[in-house]
Amino acid sequence: MTRPAPGTGTSGSIPGVPGVPGVPGAPDAAQAQRHILRVLVASQVLSGAGLAAGVTVGALLARKMLGSTSLAGLPSALFTAGSALTAVAVGRMSQARGRRPGLAAGYLTGAVGSAGVITAAVLDNPVLLFLALFGYAAGTATNLQARYAGADLAHPSHRARAVSTVLVATTLGGVAGPNLAAPTGRLAASIGVPALAGPFLLSGAAYALAALVLAVRLRPDPLLMARGLAQADAVDTATAGAPDRREGRGSVVLGALVMVLTQLVMVAIMTMTPVHLHDHGHGTAASGLVIAVHIGAMYLPSPLTGWLVDRYGPLRIAAVSGVTLLAAGLLAATAPGDSVALLALALGLLGLGWNFGLVSGTAIINDTVPLATRARTQGMADVSIAIAGATGGLSSGLVVAAAGYPVLALTGGILALAVLPAVAATVTRAKTPLASDVPSDSP
Repeated sequence: MTRPAPGTGTSGSIPGVPGVPGVPGAPDAAQAQRHILRVLVASQVLSGAGLAAGVTVGALLARKMLGSTSLAGLPSALFTAGSALTAVAVGRMSQARGRRPGLAAGYLTGAVGSAGVITAAVLDNPVLLFLALFGYAAGTATNLQARYAGADLAHPSHRARAVSTVLVATTLGGVAGPNLAAPTGRLAASIGVPALAGPFLLSGAAYALAALVLAVRLRPDPLLMARGLAQADAVDTATAGAPDRREGRGSVVLGALVMVLTQLVMVAIMTMTPVHLHDHGHGTAASGLVIAVHIGAMYLPSPLTGWLVDRYGPLRIAAVSGVTLLAAGLLAATAPGDSVALLALALGLLGLGWNFGLVSGTAIINDTVPLATRARTQGMADVSIAIAGATGGLSSGLVVAAAGYPVLALTGGILALAVLPAVAATVTRAKTPLASDVPSDSP
């Protein structure tokens, strides 16, 4: 008998396994997938506003407290390092208990961390600030982990599009968040909180609401239901019916490498752009606009990227990500410091290149990892992403202090090209032409 793919329903049943067809009151897989995507979209809209706070003012807040540009990249390094720990925790909790408790706990931790940042700003305590950024980082890590939940029940030929649906939902909050930096700063000042800590008022509320939405509405749990469906059909849904794009460990390494390189380059350039703008006389409103364009480009193209990955395969799109990041680095390096428009365009290309890399890398891993170890492996992959972000954030301030922003941007763009030989080596090793990377149902 041909096995129905996840997201299309199945005739199997397992008594006592929630969310599996055949259990009274349990939803059909396709119906459950639609509901799950709606809930994830709602939570991502909220969390998108939360993650923008640290990006917009984190470096400026650290520089104000420490009085040093060379350490302005430290907040980015700390909350991306903290997100590595969260990625492991959320991955393991999701593996053991399902996506719902894992994601809800991650966002709640992000809300607590945001409150800690506000407290640190009031007390002018850099040590507390850095500790609180670890908690704040949980929201960032959980925002990324949520994309995997969108793919748990998706048909193999639509997994990238499911991931993209979750990612694009971050756009609304992610674009609105940076542009609320000035208003939330004024609100913070009116209640006796330093203006630069204002965006963290927004992030705390946003992460808390995202946690509430997931805790209450993410039922059935997508990962637990996917396991039930796999058990009912006696087939692992992570590989059954999916194109065998790359086999084994090499595929996981390639997917992680693509995401690591794009994250490293993106975080390094993004972190120091607000500082670069500030040094050329621009205020938080200009920084907020540029970062809003950047975050919009990170998430808004996701539906198109998902379609491209499903249609042409993840390897081609991974290669495109390297070229796009090079273009972003070149433009950022050559743009005049007083040109907000050109820097916004450069940061837009930077976000687009990151999007290509994240969606294609995620697709490579999703098509390779078996369901039995999926959440744990995904969590470890995101640990690599977080470490790369920490490295980019920490090194960015040092590079700018020593050689200037243009050198940082140019170096990042050139480094992104390392994606190309990695993809080429994988194709050569597999002795498979790129055409075979196209899903079988594509025209």
